[in-house]
Amino acid sequence: MRIKQLDYIVKIVELGSINEAAKHLFITQPSLSTAVKELELEMGIQIFQRTQRGMILTTEGTEFLSYARQILEQVDLMEEKYKGTETRRRLFSVSAQHYAFAVHAFVQLIKSYEKNEYEFTFRETQTNNIIEDVSTFQSELGILYLNTFNEKVIRKLLKEKQLIFHPLFTAQPHVFVSKKNPLVGKTSVTLSDLENFPYLSFEQGQFNSFHFSEEILSTLYHKKSIRVSDRATLFNFLIGLDGYTISSGVLSRELNDENIVALPLEVDEVMEIGWIHPAQMSLSPMGEEYLRYLKEHIIDYGFTILTNE
Repeated sequence: MRIKQLDYIVKIVELGSINEAAKHLFITQPSLSTAVKELELEMGIQIFQRTQRGMILTTEGTEFLSYARQILEQVDLMEEKYKGTETRRRLFSVSAQHYAFAVHAFVQLIKSYEKNEYEFTFRETQTNNIIEDVSTFQSELGILYLNTFNEKVIRKLLKEKQLIFHPLFTAQPHVFVSKKNPLVGKTSVTLSDLENFPYLSFEQGQFNSFHFSEEILSTLYHKKSIRVSDRATLFNFLIGLDGYTISSGVLSRELNDENIVALPLEVDEVMEIGWIHPAQMSLSPMGEEYLRYLKEHIIDYGFTILTNE
């Protein structure tokens, strides 16, 4: 078994395609296929199931990937210590609901590696995609929320995908509005206060179930409703249309538009925001580092990190 073969396995999993992996590795597809088959033969396991949709990890392959990543991380640490040089591009991916604090932590992580070669991916995406990305190892971890309404459905799906939810913090629901919105100045707002304002939410594609919504109270009827696919567009509509959206209330001072403010929403609901990760794998050092930045940022905004993981 060679270190290079472990690199090949990790790259195939990250890209979900042996053809794409071969392009990124600058080798031919037949050469990559042969290297994988030789490794499978040597280890006496089948790492990948070859399907029309691409290369899918088997149960044995999932366990092997966990060991492969740990070996590669240790090799990196040894080479940094004794060679004093970077020999491998830093690779890291996160999938998340549309939370600015998650982006801010990712920015901090990237800055800590600005002298290195790296290939980082941050996917602000739909709820089901987050779960799928993490379960197929396209992302090392995912960030989403649970509450009394969606918890049963989401936890069932996580269990099926062999993922674990780790709570980070709880938040009382807030509404994001433009600082010019007539409601600004109130200490809190009610649902009746919001009745005549356009309601903005993130679309969930073919999984547009109430349980996959990024916003609590997703079953409520709204006179005026607008779905969007990205956070920048949502904020533009908040400002341009005096609209509102429901979220955790955590706004990044560095990354969010200064024209957006958060107002407490008077409802008997709590959001538990956390991260998901494959049950059979431990976080990489880079994953641990990102999680540390994430927690620091959350604490900076006055929230208490939950410790009952």
